[in-house]
Amino acid sequence: MSARAARRGSRLIVVSNRLPVALKRAGRRWQVEAGSGGLVSALLPVLRDRGGTWIGWSGAPGPVREFSRALAAADRQAGYRLAAVPLEEREIEDFYLGFSNEVIWPLFHDLPSLCNFRVRYWETYCRVNRKFAKAVAARARAGDFVWVHDYHLMNVAAELRRLGNRSRLAFFLHIPFPSPDIFLKLPWRAQILDALLEFDLIGLQTARDRANFLACVAALGRSTPRTRVGHFPISIDYNAFLRAAATPEVEARARELHRLLPRRKLVLGVDRLDYTKGITLRLRAFQDLLERRPEMHGRVSLIQVVVPSREDIPQYHRMKTEIEQLVGRINGAFARPGGWVPVWYEYRSLTRLDLLAYYRAADIALITPLKDGMNLVAKEYCACSIEEDCVLILSEFAGAAEQLASGALLVNPYDVRGVAEAIREAHAMPATERTARMRGLRRSIRRDDVYRWVDSFLRAAIARDLRAFPAPAARETSAVDELPI
Repeated sequence: MSARAARRGSRLIVVSNRLPVALKRAGRRWQVEAGSGGLVSALLPVLRDRGGTWIGWSGAPGPVREFSRALAAADRQAGYRLAAVPLEEREIEDFYLGFSNEVIWPLFHDLPSLCNFRVRYWETYCRVNRKFAKAVAARARAGDFVWVHDYHLMNVAAELRRLGNRSRLAFFLHIPFPSPDIFLKLPWRAQILDALLEFDLIGLQTARDRANFLACVAALGRSTPRTRVGHFPISIDYNAFLRAAATPEVEARARELHRLLPRRKLVLGVDRLDYTKGITLRLRAFQDLLERRPEMHGRVSLIQVVVPSREDIPQYHRMKTEIEQLVGRINGAFARPGGWVPVWYEYRSLTRLDLLAYYRAADIALITPLKDGMNLVAKEYCACSIEEDCVLILSEFAGAAEQLASGALLVNPYDVRGVAEAIREAHAMPATERTARMRGLRRSIRRDDVYRWVDSFLRAAIARDLRAFPAPAARETSAVDELPI
């Protein structure tokens, strides 16, 4: 077989809930804006080199023909194909907002009491996964490698096998995988697990997630000689963040923050509005610190940024109200007229410049989710901490804790007193220790960046034919073990 024929036989097909572009209507026409983020940046070179395809929902309801011309133009510019899966309004409601975000999201974050187990949601989830599978089957050739992403599409492999597709199929879950006592509460646990076991490779974020998955397989009496399960911690484009944080514009904005909040250490929290992020517990910890440690008054300020998300849902609206009431109580109790304000609260989406400036200016990052698949904010903060004179406080329940434990101060986000004391410890930490810890964290993230993540996953997934996706010899493949037979 010629090199060109081999190239044609090993295309990469990426499947995700959303396409890596944003569609926006401009009058009667649709415009396509390039997507951003580490996953997109890391996969684009592979897609361009292999002549690949990215399949996903466009982000707009209705038939694909309305924006097919805009997507075709984006194809030519991107160097790979974009294939949109059409979703109707009801499907978006029941599949995405319903099953994905009212069942799987809370359940996999260990919050089953927040789940809404509607049969209609599950039926729509199956139907939409079938749509995605048909879109893949229409484009996949023998020898292609199909990489499916995240909890929205766990049934795709099973649907593809029913269609007779025998492509190599891999799946990566970006959120945590729960332990059996949580997972078994799912009414459709057997169907979901059986569907996942149709993939040739399942990638999870951490060793704990992998152990939970295998425990669920055992609990449900399943086994397979084919599916392999590995943990592949996702990361960021370290060098891109480093370069962006070092620009004069970011440096000037960071200096301005310290001018506005002088003679104190800045503690930063940046979160999407979501109940898994532990924002209210974090504010209570900061309040506890100020109540018990009056010597900290005027010496530390918390910058808490909350990015809007699903505020029209009553539960999220109540959470936003509770956050704002807590901020008001803390500032009302401790603020000094014309001087120190303990909590600088912002409810808005940040520009990239503002986000990088906050990262660069913060002396302490306070990242305390109740549960997270990875939490890339922690890694972004470290990459942007050019002076290395700062401290990362991180929840032990974030996936990133597995990698960053040696340099971060790990906390239990439910332990209000413990988080408060971690802030005090970070504030009092000697400069030499701060620098040594942060330097080690940055070295680890630089080594294990998003490109290494993609590389290790693809090497493991196609281990039968490494020539299809050659990798630098210096990089090691993540551990992948076969399920017990």
